[in-house]
Parts: sequence; structure tokens; C-alpha cells
Amino acid sequence: MIRRVLLWDVDGTLVKTGGLGAAVFDVALERVLGVRPVVRVRMSGKTDPQIVREYLSDMGIEETPDLIEAVLGHIERELAAVAATGRLAAEGRACPGAATILGELATHPSVLCTLVTGNVYPNAVVKVAAFGLDKWLDLSVGAYGSDNHDRTLLVPRAMSRVAEQTGWRPDPSQVWVIGDTPRDLECARAAGVRCLLVGTGRYTADSLDGIGANAVLDDLSDTTAVVNLLTGI
Repeated sequence: MIRRVLLWDVDGTLVKTGGLGAAVFDVALERVLGVRPVVRVRMSGKTDPQIVREYLSDMGIEETPDLIEAVLGHIERELAAVAATGRLAAEGRACPGAATILGELATHPSVLCTLVTGNVYPNAVVKVAAFGLDKWLDLSVGAYGSDNHDRTLLVPRAMSRVAEQTGWRPDPSQVWVIGDTPRDLECARAAGVRCLLVGTGRYTADSLDGIGANAVLDDLSDTTAVVNLLTGI
């Protein structure tokens, strides 16, 4: 029986894309608008639709749903193309301990691991698959930027999907968000679930310490400590 639901962020928590994840936004915007942005939006902790909206605002372009969808569609195609060439795997990497911890958690029948990420679903799949992490994740019950541009609504969406597919609705105390930014904590707190933050993204562990997470670690490399924390052993 499932007793823990672990909702993993992608960028900065499980993987790093070596700048390719940001670069595909530049290409997509140029393909749709005919011009690249001059300054990159800070992306950490945001959803893909939110990032596109910020780019359009910065570029002085009025957003429309069709325009946002067009840019997102190009982003999906560009990232898939980059992954198909092998560049994503070559220039990016899994974060320290990510593969080991997911592999270990997969041996615990009471633990369900999935994603809650600002990436739209196709991009999330491409990123974790590039580093072989997808085999340990039930991606069908995750929640993504394609579900809602508001990240604070994604944890409840994932919990609903778990209930729909398993018949078991987790109590918030049985759910953890694992991320690397204050926004990951924000979405965890909005849903009343627990939060582990790691200092493998833009923010160091020291800068994340003291903002209210249940736990803060430098990275995921201490497998025993992370498993004990997240499973309650």
C-alpha cells in the first residue's frame, strides 16, 4: 500500500540541462516572433507558460492564448530535437545523488515517486528520460506547467491524479515536495504538504535554510539520510 507520495521538481533538483533548457526559449521566441529576447527571464521555480508570458511582457508584445501556445509548441519541438541529437545528455547531467536515490526509493512499495514541475509535460519527460530517471517515476500522476501556469495549484492536481488512479487519496502529511527554490516551498505550503529543499540549483543550501522548509540539504548524495527523511523510517 502506498504511504508516501514524493513530488519531484526537475530543473536544479533532478537534472541540469547545461543551459539548453533556457536556450530553447530563445529559439522558440525567434521562430514565432521573428526576434530573440535581449535579456533572459529568470526561470527558476516558474512554469513554462509563466516564463513565456514574462518574455512577451518584457518584449512589449501583447499576450494571447494562441501566441503562448505557439511559443510553447516550438519550445517542445526544439527541446525534443536537442535531446534527439544527444546534446542534452552530453551537455547536461543528473544532479548529485538523483539517480541513486530514485533507484533506492523504487525498491520501497509504499513510496510513489512522480513529478511536480513547471515544465510542460513533454519537456519534463524529455529531461528526465535524457538521464535515465524516467524509469523510476510514475509520470502519469504528476502535475506540470501544461496543467496550469500557477505552480501553487500543481500539488493538489498531482494528489488528485494519485487518488484517481490508485483509489487512495494521500493525506498532506504523507506528501513531500522536493525542490531547489523558494517557489517549490511556496507550492508545498499552499497544499499543506512537506518540503525538502536542496542546494543544487540557483540557490545554495545556506540561502534556503531558515525559510520554512521541513528540511534543507546540500544535495541528494546521502542516500540513507534522504530515504529515511522522505519515507519516515
